[in-house]
Amino acid sequence: MTIASPERYREMLESARRNGYAYPAINVTSTQTLNAALQGFAEAESDGIIQVSVGGASYFSGQRVDDRVTGSLAFAAFAHEVAAKYPNISIALHTDHCAKPYLDGWVRPLLAHEADEVAHGKEPIFQSHMWDGSTVPLKENLDIAEELLDLSAKARTVLEIEIGAVGGEEDGHRADIDEKLYSTPADGIEVARRLGLGERGAYMAAFTFGNVHGAYKPGVVKLRPELLGEIQREVASVAKAGNLGSDYTDAELHDDKPFMLVFHGGSGSTKGDITAAVHYGVVKMNIDTDTQYAFTRAVAGHMFEHYDSVLKVDGEVGEKRYYDPRSWGRTAEDAMAQRVVEACVELGSAGKALK
Repeated sequence: MTIASPERYREMLESARRNGYAYPAINVTSTQTLNAALQGFAEAESDGIIQVSVGGASYFSGQRVDDRVTGSLAFAAFAHEVAAKYPNISIALHTDHCAKPYLDGWVRPLLAHEADEVAHGKEPIFQSHMWDGSTVPLKENLDIAEELLDLSAKARTVLEIEIGAVGGEEDGHRADIDEKLYSTPADGIEVARRLGLGERGAYMAAFTFGNVHGAYKPGVVKLRPELLGEIQREVASVAKAGNLGSDYTDAELHDDKPFMLVFHGGSGSTKGDITAAVHYGVVKMNIDTDTQYAFTRAVAGHMFEHYDSVLKVDGEVGEKRYYDPRSWGRTAEDAMAQRVVEACVELGSAGKALK
């Protein structure tokens, strides 16, 4: 099957860390955008990650149902069926940006569902979940992360955490663009002390280095990807000195890149910043704003090109072949798929699907 097993997902992440590339993590909100993401990964011959945010999960369930657990399970069930038709790539399913108010109504129930699946000899329906503790103090963030890491181990899933604030807006949550957007090596050391470096369970860390959600003009977002290198080196140094409460080998520290890193808020980033972030250990980069635009821009183009045929103008009935949702839907899926291919090429995962 195309949806990665827990073992396959860990193999994917380790291959990216070891070989210096990253996977695009594509946010989707519908079966159409899910199909577009799968199409793009297949065309790029790349493994990848497809994810839903808290708002996306609710939207998947239907606006009158408005239940993020129902939407998440529906998304995952559809993905398992359709992705099986793409046998040459591996896809991981992920829930994105679960802030504290949504834990009890979203990620905790999903982890409980997956732990039950595992207890009955099945594989978890998702491969990873994100705990977004960027709006709470670091101690509380890691208190919750420890609990979720233990639950993730039982569910055979990978946990993603966020340390520091990402600016801009994500599903209605805003953060200012200021000095809080930059994590520190001390933050990294505290994460390693509390969560270990893989021995307690697999996790990815989204340290912030000036990241901002949304689309901004050049110069507004000031990324410092070298900060990721500083965090990695300092944590590796402390680990080698035996000051994390456990002994680590050089192999376990992965050439002074002990963390599997995640890049959030990367829309509009320069190629140089992306390349540098991947060099410092980023294995997953979230793509949402750019693929949303690619999909919607294609729909807008279709509507403008066939304006008179789409609308019932002057008492006429238009032309069904142009307002049939499949006509503009195929165009939109192709446009979004092409943006996914572009992301795979930019992050270096194109042509590297595991055999």
